[in-house]
Amino acid sequence: MADKQRFELFARLLVSRFEAAPRIYDIAGGRGLLNEALTRLGRTVTTFDQRHKHVEVRYALRPFTLDEPCECDLVVGMHPDGATRLIIEYAARHSLPFAVVPCCSDNGLPYKPWMRHLAGLARSLRFARVEEALLPMQGRARVLIGEPPAGPPLDAER
Repeated sequence: MADKQRFELFARLLVSRFEAAPRIYDIAGGRGLLNEALTRLGRTVTTFDQRHKHVEVRYALRPFTLDEPCECDLVVGMHPDGATRLIIEYAARHSLPFAVVPCCSDNGLPYKPWMRHLAGLARSLRFARVEEALLPMQGRARVLIGEPPAGPPLDAER
């Protein structure tokens, strides 16, 4: 069973780690509980998901794509399932930091190889630094963090 404090724990890590990121995109954010926790900590958050039942937060009731206009300073996901790779790719495209707490792979890999695959993806997209943090909680608690890619955003090279 997932830790009930996971959203609060992740929100506190994000705020302390990314002090200069007031606008956040929460991808595949479910009911918006991470958004709620981050909003309480003074951040402006938009949650992207297709759930019709969600808490009263800023919510985009649509799929998130690489073509979403960039109006954020940080892209995150708490157990974003199939959107995990998309978060990393979007962050690279817009030269943004990212933080994800992956829960399961979208390609059948076991958890540890999936984490290595995601870190390798981030490195291949020229992130200046890719590292892990650990949330003090039960369940999938490893956070993959990427600092913005070195050089111009990937879109600038097209």
